Amino acid sequence: MGPFTDDLLQNKVVLITGGATGLGRAMGEKFAQLGAKLAICGRREEVLQQTADELRQLGCEVWHQTCDVRDPAQITALVDAAELHYGGIDVLVNNAAGNFISPTERLSPRAVDAVLNIVLHGTFYTTLEVGKRWIEQGKNGTMLNIVTTYASTGSGYVVPSAAAKAGVLALTRSLAVEWASYGIRQVAIAPGPFPTEGAWSRLSPTPELEQKMIDRTPPATRWRRGGIGQPGRLSHLGLCRLY
Repeated sequence: MGPFTDDLLQNKVVLITGGATGLGRAMGEKFAQLGAKLAICGRREEVLQQTADELRQLGCEVWHQTCDVRDPAQITALVDAAELHYGGIDVLVNNAAGNFISPTERLSPRAVDAVLNIVLHGTFYTTLEVGKRWIEQGKNGTMLNIVTTYASTGSGYVVPSAAAKAGVLALTRSLAVEWASYGIRQVAIAPGPFPTEGAWSRLSPTPELEQKMIDRTPPATRWRRGGIGQPGRLSHLGLCRLY
């Protein structure tokens, strides 16, 4: 038995960007186990379909659609389709992200834009699209933004991501005040290193870099196994932030 009741999110519709892999998938699976109806998006149809099929085999209710969060028109189409399918959205999880390690002086404008457009602009566009509808509908809702520890502290070699995530954190704090009167909650969680597929290989491509990342994690904040984050634990934290 877990720390949450099995019907905690019963019939709540949760839209998760970047919901087919990594932390997005882990959170989605946990939310669905507690009764949520999932709407997940990402850029790769085959990955979305595979995740949706696997989650359905676990008894989860899930709908998916491809979407590049850098494109506001695709976000509008996504939210239109999700609302048509489920009748509305109750929770938005802004999880889509992009990142890689590089000395900052070697970055091209295109490389900087690749990260900022997904993390900052994508989060902003999705937040606006869903938020405007909730305001028009008179609907309460919760927006959960996934940032990172270095959104507050900064970090070398991932400067575009640090800048973008800091922007998302400022967005969260700002709209928490501005949209509070509409009953729209803005919350964020800032995980440290998690060994998710894709991101982990870009951020720690060698065993030496992986060990350095683990060693830099303060002992008091490490999980029991491996010194790094476990997606299941993040799902529990995400649930706590939804209420």
